[in-house]
Amino acid sequence: MFNITKLKKPMNDSEQKISLPLLPLRDVVVFPHMVGPLFVGRSKSVNALSNAMNLDKRILLATQKNAGVDSPGEKDIYGVGTIGTVLQLLRLPDGTVKALVEGKKRARLIRFTDKEKYILGEVEPILEPEVTDAQTEAVNRTVVGMFEEYAKINKNISKDLITNISAISDVSQLADTVAAHFNFKIQDKQQLLETVAPMERMTLLFRFMQAEIEIYKTEQRIKGRVKKQMEKTQRDYYLNEQMRAIQKEMGAQDDHKSELDELQVRIKRKRMSKEAAAKVRQEFKKLKLMAPMSAEGTVVRNYIEWLIGLPWFERSKLQTDIDKAEAILEEDHYGLEKPKERILEYLAVQKLVKKIRGPILCFVGPPGVGKTSLAKSVARATGRELVRLSLGGVRDEAEIRGHRRTYIGAMPGKIIQSLKKAKVNNPVFCLDEVDKMSVDFRGDPSAALLEVLDPEQNFAFNDHYLDVDYDLSNILFITTANNLHGIPLPLQDRMEIIRLPGYTEYDKLQIAKGFLVPKQTEANGLTEENIQFTQNAIQRIIRRYTREAGVRNLEREIASICRKVAREVAKGDGKTCHKIIVQSIQKYLGVPRFRYGQLEEKDEIGMATGMAWTQVGGELLAIETVIMPGKGKLTVTGKLGEVMQESAHAAMSYVRSRAGRVGLNKHFYKKVDIHVHIPEGATPKDGPSAGITMATSIVSALIKRPVRRSLAMTGEITLRGRILPIGGLKEKILAAHRGGISEVIIPDENSKDLKEIPAKILKQIEVITASHMDDVLSRAILLPTDEALLRQEDEIVPPELIPKQEEAAKPLRIN
Repeated sequence: MFNITKLKKPMNDSEQKISLPLLPLRDVVVFPHMVGPLFVGRSKSVNALSNAMNLDKRILLATQKNAGVDSPGEKDIYGVGTIGTVLQLLRLPDGTVKALVEGKKRARLIRFTDKEKYILGEVEPILEPEVTDAQTEAVNRTVVGMFEEYAKINKNISKDLITNISAISDVSQLADTVAAHFNFKIQDKQQLLETVAPMERMTLLFRFMQAEIEIYKTEQRIKGRVKKQMEKTQRDYYLNEQMRAIQKEMGAQDDHKSELDELQVRIKRKRMSKEAAAKVRQEFKKLKLMAPMSAEGTVVRNYIEWLIGLPWFERSKLQTDIDKAEAILEEDHYGLEKPKERILEYLAVQKLVKKIRGPILCFVGPPGVGKTSLAKSVARATGRELVRLSLGGVRDEAEIRGHRRTYIGAMPGKIIQSLKKAKVNNPVFCLDEVDKMSVDFRGDPSAALLEVLDPEQNFAFNDHYLDVDYDLSNILFITTANNLHGIPLPLQDRMEIIRLPGYTEYDKLQIAKGFLVPKQTEANGLTEENIQFTQNAIQRIIRRYTREAGVRNLEREIASICRKVAREVAKGDGKTCHKIIVQSIQKYLGVPRFRYGQLEEKDEIGMATGMAWTQVGGELLAIETVIMPGKGKLTVTGKLGEVMQESAHAAMSYVRSRAGRVGLNKHFYKKVDIHVHIPEGATPKDGPSAGITMATSIVSALIKRPVRRSLAMTGEITLRGRILPIGGLKEKILAAHRGGISEVIIPDENSKDLKEIPAKILKQIEVITASHMDDVLSRAILLPTDEALLRQEDEIVPPELIPKQEEAAKPLRIN
């Protein structure tokens, strides 16, 4: 095969042909002068190594043409290999063998003998021709220089290896050593091994080295270009970009074409509005022209995903069976007649009309009365999905309408996001705590809700991110709030407001028996056999351990008792059933927290009982007045707001203007100071409805006549003594009922509101209407039994200021 003109040394017959064990190699070529490990697993290969170790340690190392052949024949092995020496043999736990071999010289395979245990090859060593020193020096410098260039761009080449290669003077050894450290193809390495003449081998090596260095430089250039194109947030996509850049360098097709085809199929199948469909097609055309992993391409892709992910025409099948819906509402909630009636009316109209815009309801009431849970029941009764969005603390308009796509990380608003999760366009959408939104420099979210909750506009709601119209008119919107003060008037005007008042004591009792006790019994791992509540025990919890409009604290107290009983049951106290009676309540819940039905022991002078409305329901308000010697100063305390302080001054002005009518000298105020105080000074109080109560307390203190302790009152007073209507009447009367009051005085114009009060409450409380303050005084202040009541030993009003009987003009009028 080779034209060898001059050999390094003469060959004898013993060197011409040798029989050696053959080790077929996979994906590796061993060169002379090369030392390296080989991992051997095939049994014949292991036996060949063992046989070599037992003889002279020599073995023929020949590479397979196809690495996938497990039992190679003569045609599967290259004809030129390397005679090597086995330096070390190590058997590994998995049955394989690790062999350290050293290549010695080239050899040609003459004959292939496949023995039973291993392969035996008859080989002929190949001698190399000599080269001149001048040729050696020039070629060595060229190859070493190129290897040093390769080492500069390949950081895996060590400096020690460069030094060792630079010290090699033999051309053949240098060529073999350099070839062993390059990642040439197996065919290229085998060609170098078969090239015997050192100068020809060097020329071939030089060509392979140039090609390999150029490939490595191209790879580095590709990596550098990819890194420049990427931003910090895109580092996770580095490998994908690298593959894409390599494909681009090789002229391969874009591997993202299949993804675009899949997206196009989804766009064609999706049913959307005409505007949205046109927008998607336009954006998809832009996407096909963009780099798939570019920032702009990602934005467009996300936008298309949002548009095709929305439920444009998908909707829930509505439940139109009114009787079934009514049964569901009654099953979930006790009372709440108005909202239940409104929902059933909507279902009836829906059944007749077929197409009706969803109503926009606003449930207003104190915490714990079931506003949010009622929205869940409405969804179940109407067969719709429920979407809940809490607006408490929301202060950014973009939370409702979304961000424009020009911003990084832009997304649609919460309305569109929630609809995508619901997967239907006609859910029950509960906007919770609509009165708790805030306003700052980012906008007013309540203003953004004006379009959402307007039936005349929400059929074309335009989210800033989508920038196409979306129909919200099929949604049944339900908003909840604790009071209307935090809701702007334009937003109130767009909603149908339904008030959910506080529960009566009877309502709470029924809710506890029918729902709360079974729920907490099951939640705490108990059964009816372990615990039973008597009706009187539940009533004691309601009266003495809770004071609220709803039932949340009542549920907590019942849960507390259930936990304590569960602990006793778990310990195995021997009781089969724990019966909760009135006497055992204090054992589980401690000392009672509130007074109930405990009126004052006697009628007090200067103390009147008013009624107030709070976010948690109604409360009784005790107002005290004392008279002291002074110069006519009026002091009002109890952390009162401006409106309430003005009411106190209006009450005082009325008393002064009617001094003769109530039995006082018209100059009574010149020598006394009046102090009006409302207890619980840490609690802020405001509003005009305590006007008649403060006037009654002042008159009682001045004329030394007590106020009836079983009577409470509410109403705004004018300077002429007229009584104006007030709000929250139902909550106030419920509070009076809880406090054991038997009579209440209300403004005459509030008579119409008595229809909202349960008949059971009105049977237990006498409601008196009044249009003038004189009527209140005649009813609230007790008449004197004798003259001594007007002249007590410790009276503060000077005797000379109290008019004689003939001077007093009709002291009090009794109707």
